[in-house]
Amino acid sequence: MKNHTPVTEFLLMGIPYTKGLENMLFTTLFVLFLSFYIFTLMGNLLILLAIISSTRLHTPMYFFLCQLSVCDIFFPSVSSPKMLFYLSGNSRVISYAGCVSQLFFYHFLGCTECFLYTVMAYDRFVAICYPLRYTVIMSHRVCAILAMGTSFFGCIQATFLTTLTFQLPYCGANEVDYFFCDIPVMLKLACADTSALEMVGFISVGLMPLSCFLLILTSYSRIVYSILQIRSAEGRRRAFSTCSAHLTAILLFYMPVVLIYLRPTPSPWLDATVQVLNNLVTPMLNPLIYSLRNKEVKSSLRKVLYHLGFLPEQL
Repeated sequence: MKNHTPVTEFLLMGIPYTKGLENMLFTTLFVLFLSFYIFTLMGNLLILLAIISSTRLHTPMYFFLCQLSVCDIFFPSVSSPKMLFYLSGNSRVISYAGCVSQLFFYHFLGCTECFLYTVMAYDRFVAICYPLRYTVIMSHRVCAILAMGTSFFGCIQATFLTTLTFQLPYCGANEVDYFFCDIPVMLKLACADTSALEMVGFISVGLMPLSCFLLILTSYSRIVYSILQIRSAEGRRRAFSTCSAHLTAILLFYMPVVLIYLRPTPSPWLDATVQVLNNLVTPMLNPLIYSLRNKEVKSSLRKVLYHLGFLPEQL
């Protein structure tokens, strides 16, 4: 009989197919990823400050945008600090508990964002299709319940996926061929048959985003129909402008999910590239997407930057 020793720690091998290029790539990647990470934190913190400091922005739409900014601060923080740590020449080792935590919080925040985009679509549906009843339907109590619900169901989904992954025995190789602990790469290291669990995981990871996407599609089908009933061109333009930022963010969120988790034949290099974009670039772009075409947010941002001393005078 083979003597299998349970794994107590893992080695994060980094982005696939970069072995041997450490000297050329690591400094560049470290500077690039650190820049993305800093801009992500700063951009989302500024959005939070802009919304909190302006009473005009204390509406359901901006309440959910605040929650999205909080998720976008913590989401890249699950994997980026450790990645930056080993890119700067430090140890690649991550403990078993650290690996479990990475996988749990990555899927907890990712699932929470998925549910949150669905709630934000519902908010736009009510605002455009039932404008006179908007404040009644989207009351403070309803908004609080919806916000807590996104985190609650995100936690349930993440707990299920984490339990599914780490109920398996890990007793052989401990080299994770990735830059953080995620389901597909962890299943490859298990000392047991994972075919049934891979199918369950595939269905679970695919079913939840698909359900949310269908709800979003339903909301926006109704929204488009209602917008087309508006007689004035200016009214239609304003309504479409309100929804365009949300639609852009949804596309940026769902495309990586489909490419990484729902393809029948995985590609390590493509998965890692898309994952980096999903972890660092998308959270960095969200503040820009939601502020560039929004006069109220831009005005509040100017005031925040002025009070912080980044602008010489208020514009």
